[in-house]
Formats: sequence, structure tokens, C-alpha cells
Amino acid sequence: MSFSRVYSAQTHLLKGKIVTIEVDITKKTLHAFTIVGLPDKAVDESKDRMSSALKNSGFKSPKNQNQKIVISLSPADLKKEGPYFDLAIALAYLLSGEEIDFDPKGKIFLGELALNGELQPVKGVLPLAEQAMKLGYKEIFVPEANAPEAALVKGITVYGARTLKEVIEHLSSGADPEGKSTSYGAGKKAKLVGKKQIRIIPQKPTQIIHKDTVHDVDFSDIKGQESAKRGLEIAAAGGHNIAMSGPPGTGKTMLARVFSHLLPELGNDDILEITGIHSVVGLLEDALVTEPPFRAPHHTASYVSMIGGGTNPKPGEVTLAHKGVLFLDEFPEFEKRVLEALRQPLEDNIVSISRARGSAIFPSNFILVAAMNPCPCGNKGNKDKICICKPSDLDRYARRISGPIIDRIDLWVAVGNVDYEKLSDEVVRSERTHTIKERVKKARLMQEKRFAKSQNNSKRRIKTNSEMNVKELSVFVPLSPEVKELLNDSAERLALSARAYHRVIKIARTIADLENSPNVEANHILEAIQYRPKVTN
Repeated sequence: MSFSRVYSAQTHLLKGKIVTIEVDITKKTLHAFTIVGLPDKAVDESKDRMSSALKNSGFKSPKNQNQKIVISLSPADLKKEGPYFDLAIALAYLLSGEEIDFDPKGKIFLGELALNGELQPVKGVLPLAEQAMKLGYKEIFVPEANAPEAALVKGITVYGARTLKEVIEHLSSGADPEGKSTSYGAGKKAKLVGKKQIRIIPQKPTQIIHKDTVHDVDFSDIKGQESAKRGLEIAAAGGHNIAMSGPPGTGKTMLARVFSHLLPELGNDDILEITGIHSVVGLLEDALVTEPPFRAPHHTASYVSMIGGGTNPKPGEVTLAHKGVLFLDEFPEFEKRVLEALRQPLEDNIVSISRARGSAIFPSNFILVAAMNPCPCGNKGNKDKICICKPSDLDRYARRISGPIIDRIDLWVAVGNVDYEKLSDEVVRSERTHTIKERVKKARLMQEKRFAKSQNNSKRRIKTNSEMNVKELSVFVPLSPEVKELLNDSAERLALSARAYHRVIKIARTIADLENSPNVEANHILEAIQYRPKVTN
């Protein structure tokens, strides 16, 4: 046999794509080695990695033989990127040259080959295993380091291998995952090294375990700033965006970092979704991401790194923060193009990217936590220090954040200086993170129950108050005539936009949930209005 077909996969956007690898060998001709099917540089270099790996695994190097080798990666119109196909190409070559004999049907092979034949881990194994399972593949072979991640997917047998030799000996041993003998066995030309053939033990399914994480900083460690803590509690309970403004050194960054600890534990579906995103990007440190992600890009971050994009669209920080927190410190210092691009993810919880080579829609349902100084020098409104900014500097600084962005941020809180007596008083302690988190969880549970009643037959699924649209507001948050009159009068005095008007209602509903109140009362509306910026654009 001079032709073989083996199956592999690669990531495309945030999903997996099955790639069929075909190898054709023509012997007794001048040496030629070609890979076709839109390979990038990393794929083309697999010829050298595969040749050295085969030589160091006991087989002849393809480059030392007079033969023409054509390797086709299909679908041909899909750009092939990365070292995903090294293992599959090596096995397809050996199968085509009758060096080994096995049935590739129902099997997926992933992994980068080192020159000595060891298997190196690759990115995005979780979505690749999910796609293979959906398409009916029964087994997937991955590097040993990727096996726990792949084993999160149920319905497919995962084999974690350390070397190319292990995979070859396992396939040539002629047994299925249950150890029963099959109709295919080792080929007559199989060059297995060692007398005892290796059987790879299937990876046990990885269990999703929620662990109680101990954090370095607790809310009770932050002295003062009670109004900011209250705003953060409301933001966590309803999934609202929040901005903190105050002089340097008042604890804005610390508050933002502790804020992520208030968010409830992720559900199993959310864990798998977030883990898949981080796996594709190559940021997965453990087999699972079990806590809401916290992303804090520097204010010099580029547009593409924040929003996503590139020639072949890749996710950015707004997608990496999905189901978690995106913290933007020095908010007005970000490039204006970046800030304006936040409009869509803040409103629709997705980001749509269109490029010449394709378009993509990435999820970006995050809570924005912005921190900023009141002016360039940071001392505006500070009773202890003098602001040295010129009026033109203040105007320029204020214009950095547009009205549409201000409208999309639900809560605006001031973070002022704390008295030195409070800072030095060891007795002064506020509530602990755990106590506040329990209230947040109860409020979230109320929201889930409320929305679940009317969404049984609907494709749209919302879990928090911030996700309600205008139609859902009228259904889930009915207001009494007195409360509605109070809201309208306040909105008229503050010149609120329609968007800001509806966001006040959402915040009021969250405040009512924290108090376990079935209805939105006047005091909830009044507190919600306090979190709107005092000056609107």
C-alpha cells in the first residue's frame, strides 16, 4: 500500500476542525517531500521534525530514501497552522509505507514531535476533543501533558502518550480500548523496538472539582471605602459594570482585585467554555479554569490584543475575561479606539470581528471594572493637595471617555482618601469577603429563579439583571405608579439617556434582590440613581 489516510484536528477561531491527512508514496524515483493544503511555516517544518523523530524511534528517515512523498491536508481551503499534525503525519507515512499496520478509522491523533520522538503538548485540546466526540470519533491520542484536559470530554476514549514509539507499539498491539483482540495487528514490516510491546492505559475522566481558594487579600483588610465596597457588592450581584474614580493610592486597584473573589462559583458548562477559550489561546496552566477569570491589561495594550483580530481572527482580552472580570486601570489612558470598541461587548456580550480572510463572533460576557484618577495629576477635589492641571488639560482628560461609554457603565463610585486614624486602627474592620459573597450568591439565585420561570421555551437565556433587555424589564421589573413617578422626575433632572434610564431600573432590581425584596421600592431607585455620574456628556 502506498496510500493512507489518518485523522487529526486543529483549532479554528474557538472551535475544533477535523483535518484529514493523506499520504501518497511513490518509490524508486528522485527524492521529493511535499506538504499541500495551505500549510503555514510550522506545518511545513513538520517534515524535519517527523523525519528526525522517526529515525530516533527505530525507523528509516523519509529523507534518506529515493521516493516521492506527497502529504495532503484537507479541507484544502482551510489555513493549517501550528504543530498539531506531527504525530498524525508520522503515523500516516508509516502506514502508507507498510512500516506499521493499524485501522485509523474512528481515531484522532494530535501532538508535536520533538526530534527524539517525544510528544510535546499543543494548544486547544479541549475544543478539539469536543469536536471529535460530536463527529463520532471513538479514540483520541494526545501528548501526556494534554490528557487530563482532553479527558474532560465524555464519550471519547483519551490516550495520553509520551513518545511516538509508545503510540506505534500501542496501535500495533492489535487491541481495542477494552483490551480485546481485533482483526488488525502488527504489519509484517513493523519495526518495533524492544521485545515487550507497550499498551497505553486510557486516561481516566477528569472530574470537575470546585475548590475553596484562600486569597491573599480580604475585603476586611481594606480600611474605609464603604461606599465603594457597597457599589462593588451590587455590581457582583447583578453583573453590572462599575467605574471607580479617586486620587492615586486610595485602594482602587486593590478593590478591583478583591472584587473578583465576590463572584459566585462557575457552573460546569461555564468552566468547560472558559477552559476551552484559554486552551486555544495557550494560557491554560492547569487542566481546568475553575474560578472566574480576572484580566488586567496595561493601558498601553493594542487594539487587537484587547478586542481580538489579526489576519486570522484571534480572541482578545475581552474574550479571555468571559464570565469574569476585565479590569482597566488608568481607564482614560487607554487608546480612544480601544475604549470605543468596548461599546459592542458591553452592550451585547459578544464581539464581532471582520477581516479580509474571514469574520468571527467571540463571546465577551464580562464585568468591566474601570479605575481612573479625577484629573491627570490626580489631585482634583483633594482637600489636602492642590490640583496643578490647566483647564485645557481637564477638558482634554474629560473628553477621553465618550458619552456612549459612560452610559454603558452602570455604577460610578468615588474612592476618596481615608483618614490616617482609620488606616492605623487595627480594630476597624469591615465585612469579610465570604460574608458579602454569600449575599451575592443569594441575590444571583433569586435572579436565576425569576428568569427561569419565563424562559422554558425561549432560546435566550439570561442569568443576571444586567442582561435584561427593554422588553424583559417590563416583564420582570414592574414598577408601582409612585416609584415610576419618582424615577421619571429624577431622570428628567439628571437628563438621563434612554439607556441610562433602563440601567437605573436594573441596578434598583439588584439592590432589591440583595435585600430579598420582591418589589422595587422608592429607596432602591434613589440608591441606584446615586451611582450615576454627576456630570453627563
